[in-house]
Amino acid sequence: MADHPEPATTVHHLETLRTRFARTLEAARGPAPAAAPDPLPYADDLLRRWQEPQRRYHTVTHLTAVLDRIDTLQEYADDPDVVRLAAWFHDAVYLPDRSENEGRSARLAERALPEAGLPEARTAEVARLVRLTVSHDPADDDRDGQVLCDADLAILAAPPSAYAAYAAEIREEYHFVPNDAFREGRAAVLRHLLGLPRLFRTPHAAKEWEATARYNMRAELELLSI
Repeated sequence: MADHPEPATTVHHLETLRTRFARTLEAARGPAPAAAPDPLPYADDLLRRWQEPQRRYHTVTHLTAVLDRIDTLQEYADDPDVVRLAAWFHDAVYLPDRSENEGRSARLAERALPEAGLPEARTAEVARLVRLTVSHDPADDDRDGQVLCDADLAILAAPPSAYAAYAAEIREEYHFVPNDAFREGRAAVLRHLLGLPRLFRTPHAAKEWEATARYNMRAELELLSI
């Protein structure tokens, strides 16, 4: 469940991710002409973004964890490959001191994916899913949105040590924010999530992750109030 199983920046790991992206893009774009663009330059651009120095939690380790969780939940998705592409793009633009990272990430997908040969309708769906990660509140009939949001939030149900590492990395990403302001902002995020009727929407995630996630967040919220 943790986002921290192994250091995720080894050459082998990055090569595996490149291959995963290529397979996903090729499957999502369907039958393509012989001149279809090579997926690997797009994978390399995304991986470069996911390794930027301002990141502590939103790294290739997090990307890998989300992709793995989508694999776990794929039976609940209508279009698993589109969900996987959305995972690749959902934090591709990540500057902690800027707002609208999700919107910028969605616009990146809207620029890159048509050039990479993805059909217009699927590009639009990827962008929609990326924007959904602002609220993590998909509609009851939004199966793809539910899978992406559940996969993205699964870190909340990590074992205590991994959850603590996640919380510490989030604080490191916002190192420029004074302690009192960070505590207030982080508490607001936790209260928003705890206020959702359900954190997780897919049957597997609801059964396996919901109770632990709420316990972890309530514990962090209590620590923030000390």
